[in-house]
Amino acid sequence: MAQLFSSGMNTVARVIIIGGALSVFLGGAAAMHLYWSPLGTNVNVAKEQVVPFSHRHHVTSMGIDCRYCHTTVETGAFAGIPPTETCMTCHSQVWTEAPMLAPVRESWDTGKPLEWNRINDLPDFVYFNHSIHVNRGIGCVTCHGQVDDMPLTMKAQTLHMKWCINCHEYPEKFIRPKDKVFDLRWTPASEGKTQADYAHLVEEYGITKNQLTNCSVCHR
Repeated sequence: MAQLFSSGMNTVARVIIIGGALSVFLGGAAAMHLYWSPLGTNVNVAKEQVVPFSHRHHVTSMGIDCRYCHTTVETGAFAGIPPTETCMTCHSQVWTEAPMLAPVRESWDTGKPLEWNRINDLPDFVYFNHSIHVNRGIGCVTCHGQVDDMPLTMKAQTLHMKWCINCHEYPEKFIRPKDKVFDLRWTPASEGKTQADYAHLVEEYGITKNQLTNCSVCHR
């Protein structure tokens, strides 16, 4: 019986097999890179907003405390987005004709709330409570980054489950005194200490580490 394939087909078969394996590997690597890149996580990507609000101006330049605008951060699951009335407390007196603030004035005149695009938007199957974290010594900067340096607000962390679990497994690496939670410039070094000097706060604040990694803490 005549040979169906020439000996050269062995080389072709090897090239196809190796090429297929490399394609799967490279495709997986590319997918992982995309997953962790700003395109996948939106980290350090400024979203377009109805008004180009600058935390750098309001927090660093003007000295406005986080809680002035985010009024429920200490008491509720949601930190709160300031109503137009909060904006107009100042902007009925200053920058009253600024073109960029036209949507704020229109909202005030019509009573229609401004529609902001959320920066940190967790999936519906994830439960997160701001008040639990800030009342247990987790600073704003831990999740939101150095927001007081942001001329436009950007997502600072991936908020992937792996990132959250890292904090839940080792809260002593992130905890701080409660009176420093809203101090975006505070670090242990600013008091001549290291993070290890605050590890005792985990027990002092009633944080039970072996319960923090239970699935039901975040998925209810």
